[in-house]
Amino acid sequence: MELSSINDAFDRVTKKQKLSSSKVQEIIEQIGREIEQAISRIQSEQDSASPSDQKMILNELKAKLKEIAPLRQLEGPQKELNVALSKYTKMLEKSFTADISKSYRDIDFDLHIVNQILASHLYREGLFDVGDCFVSESNEPGAATDRAPFLELFQILEAMKSRNIEPALKWVKRNCKQHGSELELKLHRLQFVEILQNKSRDEALKYGRAFLAPFAATHMADVQKLMTALLWADRLDSSPYAELLSSTHWSKMAEELTREFCNFMEQSHESPLSVTIAAGILGLPILLKMSSLTLGKKLDPSSVDLELGVEFQFHSVFVCPVSKEHASADNPPMILTCGHVICKQTMTKITKNNNTKPFKCPYCPIEVEVAQCRQLFL
Repeated sequence: MELSSINDAFDRVTKKQKLSSSKVQEIIEQIGREIEQAISRIQSEQDSASPSDQKMILNELKAKLKEIAPLRQLEGPQKELNVALSKYTKMLEKSFTADISKSYRDIDFDLHIVNQILASHLYREGLFDVGDCFVSESNEPGAATDRAPFLELFQILEAMKSRNIEPALKWVKRNCKQHGSELELKLHRLQFVEILQNKSRDEALKYGRAFLAPFAATHMADVQKLMTALLWADRLDSSPYAELLSSTHWSKMAEELTREFCNFMEQSHESPLSVTIAAGILGLPILLKMSSLTLGKKLDPSSVDLELGVEFQFHSVFVCPVSKEHASADNPPMILTCGHVICKQTMTKITKNNNTKPFKCPYCPIEVEVAQCRQLFL
């Protein structure tokens, strides 16, 4: 679906709305000034002015307000806004199909699992109060299992924003056995540069001797680079080591810690719910277009090839074109001699569990021997 025209129409509506709003504000301010001037004149001449004089001031105010003609001035911008808004709503109705029921399969979702997914997403996004409220109202106390670990993660990330690496170091030493030394060195490097930049050379040297020296045997080049940076302590920003000062090192470290934290929890570093919705947004227009070609029949989404981009490619999954089932260890994909691939259980059903009798490929006229079929490893 082409969204550029919709974005352009939306920009036109917002532009008209801002023009109309500024015009309204301008007229209100103009009317307010005229009224204030009239009140000021009446108050200044209160003792000496007669009722006829005050009436004359009010008549002059009435004439000025009539001359301003606020309704006539607002009519033009408001009309332009209404026209732009009307065109935009019609474009939305034309571009988006309200009925998407033909583009998805009816699946009986387990409400308990759905609640767990939603609660985990809220905790993953740092919305702990909202997550607690959701868990309480959905009566799913078991859905709060991800709360404690993600709370710890956000506390670590918040501390890093304040240039405090202690919570991160404690977590790395406690949980990262395989990559812990590298993560620990990166954290100490950030702290070393922070001390060198904002404190004194002596303090940085003391920190390096205490926390960087143990890594010299395995990361000599990194330690040497940091120690040499001490020579440029007063002018590090104009030295060959100026890149050490980049704030992106902290953000990259936070991202790397998040990935490692989620790996430790055996979870994706991205919210599965966010990824699923993003993939659905990209795939829905194609599915809607395909469903419009099925002449009212319900579309099976698994029969449509969707190109979603590399960011949605995680691992290879084979779906049998006959049974529409995912391949598994018990039901592996089998490649036929003709080159087509089906699942083993599908092949068993076609042959009626007779491994000696040839069978016809479901997608071409070639007859295949079961003994000549081979398992396909993804």
